[in-house]
Amino acid sequence: MPNVRIPTPLRKYTQGREEVTVAGDTVGVVLDGLEQSYPGIKERICDEAGKVRRFVNVFVGEDDIRFLDNLATAVKASDEISIVPAIAGG
Repeated sequence: MPNVRIPTPLRKYTQGREEVTVAGDTVGVVLDGLEQSYPGIKERICDEAGKVRRFVNVFVGEDDIRFLDNLATAVKASDEISIVPAIAGG
């Protein structure tokens, strides 16, 4: 099962865990599983249409899923998925 790295702002949904393991063969299925285990987290990652919010980046390994197959990006049990909120600054 892929490991999912949880950013600090979303750890309140995972009881403070910075990494969780979720079954799935695509990023979308993993995010659905994440929501089943940790209700409320997916709406912080995806918009009402089910797409990854523009201020959230999701990586499989070092690859941004926006440059792959988005939520249909295939994952293996050994993959690490990182959820990275965009940070603005000045």
